[in-house]
Formats: sequence, C-alpha cells, structure tokens
Amino acid sequence: MGAPWRDRVENGNRLSTSHDRHSLSGVPSLTQLRYILAVHRHGHFGKAAEACHVSQPTLSAQVQRAEEELGFEVFDRRCKPIGLTDKGRALIEPTHEVVSAHERLLQMARGQFDCLTGDLALGVIPTVAPYVLPWFLKPFAEAHPRVRLHIFERTTEGMVEDMQSRRLDAGILATPLDVSSLTERVLFNDPFYLYAEASEPILERGEVDPSALEPSKLWLLQDGHCVRNQTLAVCGLADGTAHLGSVRFEAGSLETLRHLVDASGGYTILPETFVRSLPREPRRKQVRPLGDPTPTREISLVHPKASWKADLFDALEAVIRAHIPRSLRHVEPGKVLPVQPQPSAPAAAPRRKKSRTRAD
Repeated sequence: MGAPWRDRVENGNRLSTSHDRHSLSGVPSLTQLRYILAVHRHGHFGKAAEACHVSQPTLSAQVQRAEEELGFEVFDRRCKPIGLTDKGRALIEPTHEVVSAHERLLQMARGQFDCLTGDLALGVIPTVAPYVLPWFLKPFAEAHPRVRLHIFERTTEGMVEDMQSRRLDAGILATPLDVSSLTERVLFNDPFYLYAEASEPILERGEVDPSALEPSKLWLLQDGHCVRNQTLAVCGLADGTAHLGSVRFEAGSLETLRHLVDASGGYTILPETFVRSLPREPRRKQVRPLGDPTPTREISLVHPKASWKADLFDALEAVIRAHIPRSLRHVEPGKVLPVQPQPSAPAAAPRRKKSRTRAD
C-alpha cells in the first residue's frame, strides 16, 4: 500500500521486521495514528486529547513518540491552528486508510454488517438543507435506528476541507468538485428557474432566455455560496453584486433573495428544490423556466474515497434516492453549471460592463 509500516500495524502493537530495522526506527501504533488524525482534525493538541478522552500530556507524548519512530515531524507546532509539515501532509491519507481498515475489521468481527450502526457526520450546503433534508431524515432514522446521524450546515469550501480532515464523514452538495480524494455519487439534477417581482415585464414570456436578463436587476447570494457562482454563469457574468441605487446587498439565503425581489423589484435565479416550497400562486405568477438547454445544478452525496463507513454511505444514498420527488427523479443534466467561480474573471470585467450598458 505504499508506506513500509502500513501493513504491519495490528491491534495497536508494533510488529518488527528486518525491513523495519533498516528503514524506520519503529512503527507507530494504531493508537498513535488515531492521535495524529485527531490533532489534524482539531488543529489543537488540547481539543484532540479531549476528543480522544485522554490527557493532553499523554496524547502529546504519544504523537511525539510516533514522530521519533517515523523519523520526521508530522506537525508544525508554530502554526495556529497546528498545521502539517510537508512530510506530515503526505502521511495523512495513508493513515486514514490504516485506521479505516482497522475499524472495518472490528465491525466485521463484531458481526455488525447485518445491522448498520455507528455515527455519521453529514454536511449539507445551506441552499440544499432546508428543502432536501425533510425528504429523507425520518425514513432514514426509521430504517436504520442504530445509526446516529449528525447534520451540519457548511459552505462547499468548508465541507470539502472538513471531509478531507475527517471532521465530516460525507456531504450533500453541488458537484462536480474534481477533488481527487473524494467520491461523488450523483443523486439528482436540480433545474434553475427565474423568479421575478410580479410586475416585471419579463414575466410575460413563457420561457426566458438568460441573455435577456439585465445584470443591474439581478439579486445574488453572498460570496461563498455555489448558487451565486451558478447564477453568474447563467447570466454570462464573471462577477457581480446585487444593488439597488445606493444600497449594495448580498443575501445569505434563498428565502431572503425571494423577499428582496418581492419588496424591491428585479429578479433572481432559484433551483427547483426551492421553487417547490413556494405557495402555488407565486409559483404560477412569478416563476418562469429558463431557455434550452436548461441550466441545472448537480446534487451529489460526496465522501472520502478511503472510509470504513461505505455501508453507511450506501444506505444513505438508497434512502435519499427512494424519496426524491417524482419531478426531479428523471431530470436530464441539461447545462450543468460550475460550482466554482469561473477562471476567466480578469478578461470578463470589460464584458460585464458592456452588458450593463447595452439595451437587451
């Protein structure tokens, strides 16, 4: 598996071989590896010790002993929070693989494969959580009562970081992310719609061409939300801030965007998962589909590639899929919008200015 010590860790004990004596002064125990992962996860020796239910001196001594056995420092203690050295960074992924393999072995030995059990820390982006979680939380709890599901709202960037450091086991968010250490299981495609103030002339159209939208009338989520980047992509803009005269505002939720549009005019772009939650009357009068190909966001269950909780991910995926609303089950991908800001921003600034001055 790459590291010479990885195949010789068993039940927290160090197994010596002639190859070990020539390559390393010793082999870290499973306990020491768990302590290393805990420090990496929390960025603090005290918090890591608390999470591992040991004293800080005990944990610190074991981490230091592991570093001596490895022959290099895993952590840069000058950083706040504690950071990894270059060699330590290369160690983290194989360390996760070793600890995950051991957890899976223990699970098998305890005969727990037939009855799922354990903790599952799940992150969900704010533009998905209020609308998608109600689909599956109760059915999942009823189907797997021994799984303790912990839900956290996170931005995409924060969720990726937390999954890589194993503070989160998995996440439900917009993809593709193109992160090599993460697996993406596409759940459904979520089409975007125009939502406009009731008197906006653009609502006279049965279907709206995104090129007809005026950037000065567009309300946006604040930076850090993938829907903001996707809205800018729909309108062909590299960047933007919603404004109303002298007021500059960026909303933190889709619900806030909707109320801003109703109170101040203009329009915004909303995903179907949110549109489904609207009362029938505004949905009929103020929502219009966007032109072909329909802009969509891809929603996926994402998790680290190396994890002993694969059975929990399988179970969660199955329950979510079984409870996706019928209207979203067979939506074609259409034009899947990027999650991250587009890299052509410097060249796009003049183009944005031109689009604001021309008559659409």
